[in-house]
Amino acid sequence: MTTADIDDRPRCAWAGTDPEYRRYHDEEWGQPLHGDRALFEKMALEGFQAGLSWITILRKRPRFREVFSGFDPRIVADYVEDDVLRLLADPGIVRNRAKVEATISNAAIVRDMADGELDGLMWSFAPDPAGRPRPRSMADVAAVTPESEALSKALRARGFRFVGPTTMYALMQSAGMVDDHLEGCWRVSA
Repeated sequence: MTTADIDDRPRCAWAGTDPEYRRYHDEEWGQPLHGDRALFEKMALEGFQAGLSWITILRKRPRFREVFSGFDPRIVADYVEDDVLRLLADPGIVRNRAKVEATISNAAIVRDMADGELDGLMWSFAPDPAGRPRPRSMADVAAVTPESEALSKALRARGFRFVGPTTMYALMQSAGMVDDHLEGCWRVSA
């Protein structure tokens, strides 16, 4: 089901009426995202989102970018315990030690990969869009797919953390690896 708001454009119902959520829906969600750094940021933020609402992370994203050095894996990989403590003391982000430490550990893995390797690895699990019917309602949108399970398994085999299959499916949706804009949403035809 889609909803229309002030500009009369039908949107996926989850976008609601919050201006930041609508902007995210309209400009980012489901748009193909490439690049190791961009995908590392997406992986980190999706990991921080686990157990929380995405709008919480979206509102905190500017501060996350600031305190995590723009999610540059070469910098984040070198964070030490003082950086962990600095991050855990910052009320502008989600202060969860396991998630902070996973982000630092994941950054080291990305840093040690060849340029473009993370991008290539993640996108290799994107399903063929021709084989995917357009969801008509949120009930038609899966939380986990065989592709997100396989991506999660491949990432965990490399040592990545906070990359479970549900988290990876959310990443696949937000990074445009799958297009789950609902039938009738203006983004479908854009």
